[in-house]
Amino acid sequence: MGSWQLDPYHTQIGFSAKHLGMMTVRGHFTDVTATGDIHPDNPEASRVDVTIQMASITTNHPQRDNDLRSSNFLEVDAHPTATFTSTAVKQTGTDEFSVTGDLTIKGVTKPVTISLTRLGEFNDPAMGHRIGYSGSTTINRKDFGMSFNPVLDGRFVVSDEITISLEGELVEQPEQAPAQAS
Repeated sequence: MGSWQLDPYHTQIGFSAKHLGMMTVRGHFTDVTATGDIHPDNPEASRVDVTIQMASITTNHPQRDNDLRSSNFLEVDAHPTATFTSTAVKQTGTDEFSVTGDLTIKGVTKPVTISLTRLGEFNDPAMGHRIGYSGSTTINRKDFGMSFNPVLDGRFVVSDEITISLEGELVEQPEQAPAQAS
């Protein structure tokens, strides 16, 4: 196989955190790009690079979104992107994979492992060759420099554990003919 790109219209990277230890707050990023070399018949040879524009965060609550963009959390003015670069792919079941890589948020890079499920493949002349996937991982936000930790009535306002979830489609890109020397 070869080069693949994320279909931005059919992909979502989301997150969830507990508020006051009770309600789950969910959000997602609206501006995500990914490229990679995907080898369905040899997953261990696959790789992927993801870039998230952090200012594109949305929880459907503008005041909370602005707080998440501030220095209290993501500090998007100083750190406009988060990235994930895979370092290893291991097949763990028929359509199950463990993707390990380096996640960088706020300039801090830590290894993470994403449990990934291949949802299927689709090949159509108009829509291209696609692979659908879903996955998740859990990080500790403090590991990435987000240590703002207000307490109300003895409860933390935001949990330390953040679940990151993803679902979407990668589309195989046509091979480019080599440039001819003149």
